Amino acid sequence: MALQLMKLLVTATTTTTVGPTPEKFFHVTTVETPAGSTLSIDTADFFNDAGAIATDLPALATDNSYFKVYINGVLQMEGISTYTPGATTIGSLGIDVPAGGDPILQGTPIVLEVVNYSPTSSTDVET
Repeated sequence: MALQLMKLLVTATTTTTVGPTPEKFFHVTTVETPAGSTLSIDTADFFNDAGAIATDLPALATDNSYFKVYINGVLQMEGISTYTPGATTIGSLGIDVPAGGDPILQGTPIVLEVVNYSPTSSTDVET
């Protein structure tokens, strides 16, 4: 008899579910932030969707998350913002206002959106 490759015959089906967990945080500036400076917003200076003062900015899940910053309703470029998760005095959002551009005016709404994904998979094996 000739040599043969021996292998198992297995049928498997994998189902993956990706569940996003979006969180939004809101802030209204109290002073003007001039061009060339940085606006730093502490966790406690944000309020959440329920209108309550934020107590914690969520950690970003590695390779399964992102954050977006909107100033006066306009999505901003990624490179001007620095996000630090955590509670008051630890967590913050920093916005570098480009030199030579326009300032962020007093009374400007700023929205921070943080989205974490929680993927789960299950595999059914039929023999």
